[in-house]
Order: sequence, then C-alpha cells, then structure tokens
Amino acid sequence: MVSQRSIDAYLVMANQMKAIERRMFQAGMPLAALMEKVGILVAQRIQALYPPTDYRRIGVLVGPGHNGGDALVVARELHYQGYEVSLYRAASSAKELTEQHWQYTTTSLGLSVVTTPAELGASNAIVEGLFGCGLNRSISAPLSQVIEIVNGLQKPIISIDLPAGIQTDSGAVLGTAIQATHTLCLGLWKMACVADAALPYLGQLELIDFQIPLPDIQAVLGERPQHQLVTPAFAADRLLQPRSPLTHKYQQGHLLLVVGSRQYAGAAILAGLGARATGVGMLSIAVPQSLQFLILQQLPEAVVISCPETERGAIGELPALDWSKYGAIACGCGLTKEPRAIIERLLVVEKPLVLDADGLNILAELGLDKLRRRSAPTILTPHLGELRRLWPNIALGSRLEVAQQAAALGKCIVLFKGARTIVADQDGCTWSIGDSTPALARGGSGDVLTGLIGGLVAQGGDYFSGAAVAAWWQAAAAQAAVIDRGERGLEPGADYLRPFLAALRREKARSTEAVGGPRNR
Repeated sequence: MVSQRSIDAYLVMANQMKAIERRMFQAGMPLAALMEKVGILVAQRIQALYPPTDYRRIGVLVGPGHNGGDALVVARELHYQGYEVSLYRAASSAKELTEQHWQYTTTSLGLSVVTTPAELGASNAIVEGLFGCGLNRSISAPLSQVIEIVNGLQKPIISIDLPAGIQTDSGAVLGTAIQATHTLCLGLWKMACVADAALPYLGQLELIDFQIPLPDIQAVLGERPQHQLVTPAFAADRLLQPRSPLTHKYQQGHLLLVVGSRQYAGAAILAGLGARATGVGMLSIAVPQSLQFLILQQLPEAVVISCPETERGAIGELPALDWSKYGAIACGCGLTKEPRAIIERLLVVEKPLVLDADGLNILAELGLDKLRRRSAPTILTPHLGELRRLWPNIALGSRLEVAQQAAALGKCIVLFKGARTIVADQDGCTWSIGDSTPALARGGSGDVLTGLIGGLVAQGGDYFSGAAVAAWWQAAAAQAAVIDRGERGLEPGADYLRPFLAALRREKARSTEAVGGPRNR
C-alpha cells in the first residue's frame, strides 16, 4: 500500500485524474475551494522560484477552462505580494468559475489586460494556464499562433499542470506546445511527465501536492497502481535496507555474469564494477580464458570462471556449473553474436536471468519461444533498436505502450532504455524513471546497468521493482556527478555510484531525524 506521504509515486492518465477529482467533488469538496487551494500553492511556489526582487513583472496566459481559473487565482495572489501582473485572455468566453475570477481580477483588482500576446514580452516571466490536463485535440490558429509568439518571447514560462499542447497520456505534441521553463504538475504526476516526446517542453518538473485524500486515489487506481514512478524514498528503502549483524556473504546473493570477449573486454569489467557497487555477497564472472587475469586485476574479489574461447576470442562454451548456488545470472555485455549456444543454455536454466546487448541480439535470432516458456523471471534491457529486432512487428505508440506490448509478448520484464526509462511486466504494470542525464549517452553505461540489475536481483526481493531501482540509481547518481564533472566529464565506470549511495543514506538519516525517529548511525 502507498502511504499518503508517498503519493508522488503515482502516475495517472487524464481520465483517472478526472475520476479522482470527481470523487472529491461528490464527497462535498467545492470546486471553488479546490481552485483556491491549488492557485495559492502554485503562487507560493512561483514566488520562491521567481522572487519579486528579480521578476517583478509577471504575465499570465488565461485559458477558457478551470486551468485558466487556477491561473487567475495565481495572478491575484502574486498581485497581493507586490508583483505587477498583466493578463492575456486566449478565448472570449470561459467556464463560469473562471469567468468570475476574470471579472474580479480585472474589475475589482484592476489588473492590467493586454490585447496581444506579444505585449507579454514586457514581463520578466510568464505563467501559462491555457489548458492543463486533458487536452486531446490539435491546437490550430489563432491559438497556435499565440503559443508560437509566447515561445518566441524568450521569457521564463511556468506552466500549470502541463504545458498547453501536450497530450496528457502520451506526451505527444498536439500541433504545437508551450516550451515551459518550469512545469508545476497538480496533485498527481501525469503520464506525460515521463514521456520522451514531452521532454523538450516540460522544463523543470515539480509536483504541487494539494493533499488528495488517499482513499479517493486508491478507489480509482487501486492499492497497487498500474503505473508508478520510482521515487528517492522508494529507492532508498530498497538500496539502504539494513543487513542482519549475523549475516554472511552467502546470504547476500550470488551473481553469475557471463560477459566479455577479446574484442570487448571492457564490457566485462564495467558489468562487474556495476555488480560490485550493489554489495552483492558473491560475484562470479565467466569470461574467455584470455581475459581471466585482466578481470582479476580490476575485480580481485570476483570468482573468475575461465571459459574455452573461439578463434575470434568469444566464449566457446561454459564449463559444468552448479546452477543452484547462483541467485541470478546476467549475460550479454561484450559477448559478440558468436556464443549462440551459451544463450540457448542459459534460457533453460531456471534462475532469474538478465539479458543485455549481444544477449538480446542472439535472442532475436533464436526466436522468443524459449523465452516465453521460462518459469523463472527474465529481464530484458533493450534500447529501441534492440527492441525492434526482438519484436519487428510491434506497434509503435508511446514508449510506455511499446514496453507494455513487448513485456506481454515476451512474458518477461522489459527495461526499455531511453531518456525516460520504462520498466514493464507482462501484466501491463510499469515503473518509470522520472529523470536522467544525457551524460549516460555513451558506451559502457548499459554494461554498468546490467551489473547493477544483476547484483540487486541476486540479493532477492521483487525483481520487477529491483530492475527499476537499479535504473533509477544509475540515473540519479549520474545527475549528481554531472554537477561537479559536467555532462562530458562523466566516465562510464561505476565510481559515481557509491558516493551517491552514501549521500542518499545521509539524506535518509536527516529525514528520519526531522520526523523524530531514531538516528541511523
């Protein structure tokens, strides 16, 4: 069950958000009261982000619906705080409550009204409240022209809920869209917030929590929502779980990596470094025999399994192994496409299996029948090209829909890599990684991620969320490292992972102290 304090894990579609709000209204929450609460919270956040000392003049784009009403409450509150507010009305008529706020702000308060969007160029920042959540039709002239003019003003834009022109569920651009500097998403995260298509338009994302009652959320979404966002709190619970003082290495998971070739020795090392970072109790690495001493130099704690190799330096075969001692197997990094027999053998081993890179390419050639027959969990980690090779006939929709289709067709867990990574299971449930950094767009990042996933899965727990937490960890740690190193200075190794984990531990300790709990020493 998700607690009231962790509703930031929920992801909703437009119809779900409307159903939740409808329950609130049916229970007696007045629409006017909710608009007041939302508008005041948004205004407070804007004041913190854009203080009047630096952004005294604020322009406000007012739409015809309740998003426009929210914007007018924001305008009123900013006016009370000393901002010089100018309004631009994008439609001649509006919903009743929005019209009432328009009359009050323009007639009673005397806020300035401009007649063209270009006049908002005199503002230091612009608040956009044109549509918000639920828009499905393509934006055409003259409103499309308004959006293009406002985007061209080169001013900071703060969108309320979602930038106008972004489809709530898919993140698709409906003709044109506001390019926001900040998006203040209302109540619950919308699916568009984790969609690659919307990424260039969202800017900095923040959730404005206006305290939706948890029973209303769960009545619509259920106690286990279909779509969730990996949050720092959720990831910390998984990554920082304390160990028994009486534990030993054999109780902390044993991962077998089957990786590397003479051509791609580095991939084996990087996967091993990723696995090491998870603190897995035992790490075995099967590599071509020519790589044995190189791997030991980099990972002296690993058990290196020296495998016969082909003339071209790929693993020729695996020696006899006691499969029962492994908690998970991860395979594919730097393997080349030669060792088809290795993949065929691993597919019939009933242990959790992570397949990446050449493991996926070989699987595409073998066909998916053996994959679908497996009873143990299988985690595939494709980027778009690899996914299309595995499922050449898959219908291309949103990235979330593609991941769901692939997982259902393969009867597996699919970690679909991208700017917003999606992890889907065969039942249609998804985890989303809310943010990442282009610093990870370089060779070797995927190898590290495979090691991370394998190391966490080998230690037990839920495999589905474990894969998602591994992807979140890499993305969040890279973002933190970029602050000091820059996007081009992040090396593809694993050295940035552990310092981030230490910082996460300190942050969790501070949070525990803040609520009066025991200090984590």
